[in-house]
Order: sequence, then C-alpha cells, then structure tokens
Amino acid sequence: MWYFAYGSNMQSDTLRGRRGVTFRRALPVRAPGWRVVFDKPPLFSIGEAFANIVPEPDATALGVAFEVGADDLAQIERSEGVSFGNYRRVELAVDPLAPCDDAPASAMSLASERRDPSLLPSTRYMALVIAGALEHGLPAEYLDTLRAIPAREQTAMARALRPLVDAAMQRRR
Repeated sequence: MWYFAYGSNMQSDTLRGRRGVTFRRALPVRAPGWRVVFDKPPLFSIGEAFANIVPEPDATALGVAFEVGADDLAQIERSEGVSFGNYRRVELAVDPLAPCDDAPASAMSLASERRDPSLLPSTRYMALVIAGALEHGLPAEYLDTLRAIPAREQTAMARALRPLVDAAMQRRR
C-alpha cells in the first residue's frame, strides 16, 4: 500500500527513525484536490502548528508517496494519534511528478478538521519539511513556497515534551 506524506514524514530519517517505519520505495507525487496547510494544532497545546491537508478542488498538494506494509501504515497512524482524533485516514488520488510505470494511482494519508490560523509552525519543524522536500526532489517553486511560510522558534513546552512524545511513539515490537 502507499502512504502520502506532506509534512515532516517526507523526510526519510523522520519516517524511519522517529516513526519506526520501513518503506520499500518513495516517489514524489501530487494530490489533486488537496492543499497543504500549516495550521494544525498538536494533540497537546505547545503553541506551534503542524502540517495538514485540506480538500480544495482547485489546489494540488505536493508530497511523497511511500510504499509501506499494513503494519507500517498502522504504526504511522499510531504515532500520529489517529486513535485519539488527532488525524483521520483519507484515501486520495496521486500522480507521480515524473513518469513512472508502476506509480500508485492512490495513497492513504492523514488529515484533520482541527485548525488554528493563529498558530505558526516551528523553524525546527519547517526545516524537517524542507529537508524532506529536497531529499525527494520536489519542485524548486514548492521549496520556495515552503521557505516563505512564516515560522517561529520552537517553544520551551515543545522542547520539554519532545522526549516524552518520542518515547510514546516508539514502535511496539
């Protein structure tokens, strides 16, 4: 199956390391009818926002489709708080950015109705998103868009909670 990542999970080190997910392949793709936004509040209030996708008929979200197993998709959903309502699973159509004979036509992703336009992502988080976009060769124009998103320094609360969240996200074996 395929998982569409559009935030920090685009970065292989985040997906493999922090999330504990093994993937077989990664392809840069677009998801027509969706837009990437950076106004999703976290499960615990830390004064920062994270990436989200919202349906928008005339938009196109860019990201990375990762080929994963069912257990890895379950781990992504566990680590992203799907069971707590932090995100919900959505299936969306995807098109590869470059010709590919065996590219997926659809992928699973995560979206949320929870939005707070008063929040900004942290510079730390945006650096991960940009690193993932660079790693997978997303277009220069999109990288410029990501770099132009207003961001703030990571909050003290976010720094303090990170080790606890990382420990809670560890893959159960």
